[in-house]
Amino acid sequence: MITQVETEIREQPEALARTIAGVRPAVIELASEVRRRKVEWVMIAARGTSDHAAVYATYLLAATNGLPVALATPSLFTWYRKPPRLANALVLGISQSGRSEDVVEVLAEAKRQGAVTAALTNEPTSPLSETVDHVLALAVGPERAVAATKTYTATLAALALLSAELEGDDERLAWLDRLPAIVADTIERAADRVAAAAAAHAGMDRCVVLSRGYNYATALEIALKMKELAYITTVPYSSADFMHGPVAILEPGYPVLLVAPSGELAAQLAALVPGLLSRGAEVLAIGNTGEVLDATVEPLPIAPAVPEWLSPVPAVVPGQLLAMGLAAAKGYDPDRPRGLSKVTITR
Repeated sequence: MITQVETEIREQPEALARTIAGVRPAVIELASEVRRRKVEWVMIAARGTSDHAAVYATYLLAATNGLPVALATPSLFTWYRKPPRLANALVLGISQSGRSEDVVEVLAEAKRQGAVTAALTNEPTSPLSETVDHVLALAVGPERAVAATKTYTATLAALALLSAELEGDDERLAWLDRLPAIVADTIERAADRVAAAAAAHAGMDRCVVLSRGYNYATALEIALKMKELAYITTVPYSSADFMHGPVAILEPGYPVLLVAPSGELAAQLAALVPGLLSRGAEVLAIGNTGEVLDATVEPLPIAPAVPEWLSPVPAVVPGQLLAMGLAAAKGYDPDRPRGLSKVTITR
């Protein structure tokens, strides 16, 4: 029986194609205002999976657009009532449902202060959408599974589109047009390998997920999916932070998932593998280079030749499949994760 989670994972190529085409007019309008208003920095308010997309934006918008990015601290707006000054900022709310009260309050305060405000959401008539100046509506269709998959990758794509439009970068825009095919290729390459890995690790009850740079967001998101669906105590780390102490937790049989697509950090991440293995860790690796995939007995491949700035979109897919597969191997229903609902309201 195909679960709702699996259906939505496999819908991602089509959801990405619809989103990239559908959101572009609103992105062009927002990029024009950002340039006209001479925006100097970005604040993003988000929770959960959306917050991991915001982490991706901290790398993307800084590295390619020169815009410093801060993640909002919503309690300053809702409980302490001490919001920071938001002059010369783009304040972006990311929420799949558009109903998180604390995210809405951050954007309401930003609008009161005269900042440029925008929402990235799958619900264009939500409270968040009604609060802001610009609505970047995802076109993924209804996401019924509790664990977000297609809304996450579509959010990354919309952020990448905004970055490319801010620069007028035709080469990056062309890569975005190829993205649905890249994700479809990744699903095809990874599905059988991931299913086998999940069956082999049905007894897993703890795991570390490591990456760095653009794919630190991927480590965060995969760890969340493994907790949500398979109830595995999964801790994500920047690989640099992990080596500054947490590496001491490793012992024989300890699972480590390394996320290392091609790019500036691929060789450095691959160089960690011998040390992890020497401590007895069981290393799985998501990547698309020989230096990464050949270094581990359990490679989980993604499509080749993806630029690093775009790689978090395909790189998360094997992690989504792995979390789903581990849930099934443990006898859990991934469509009904315990104690969770599709919309979480926080303030």
